[in-house]
Amino acid sequence: MLEKINHIGIAVTSLEATLPFYRDNLSMPFAGIEEVSEQMVRVAMLQVGESKIELLEPTSPDSPVAKFIEKNGPGIHHIAYEVADIEAAIAKLTADGVRMIDAQPRAGAHGTRIAFLHPKASNGVLTELCQCGH
Repeated sequence: MLEKINHIGIAVTSLEATLPFYRDNLSMPFAGIEEVSEQMVRVAMLQVGESKIELLEPTSPDSPVAKFIEKNGPGIHHIAYEVADIEAAIAKLTADGVRMIDAQPRAGAHGTRIAFLHPKASNGVLTELCQCGH
């Protein structure tokens, strides 16, 4: 079902303050910044091998990322696994009794379709399924 790690999401308070470390100090190719209004975040994607680092800056104090930072501070927010068929992956997990945040896929950054598993289902790790828009 899982094809690879698509990206690791990192919650940050400021893209402008954080981006230079990943782009300049670690020399990660930078793919640009996108706002995902549905998620109330600005996202910066950086490439590392075949995976990506996704920096997440909240655009509202009510966003899930803002609440995460308030509770935990900046840091790793989620891990995203790439799947070929997100509906099939959701159906399998649901049939297996896995608690989902998203029963249906929703729009993610960079033309992806995403769905989150509840962190209680994966031992405290927020887990995302990600189907790329090929």
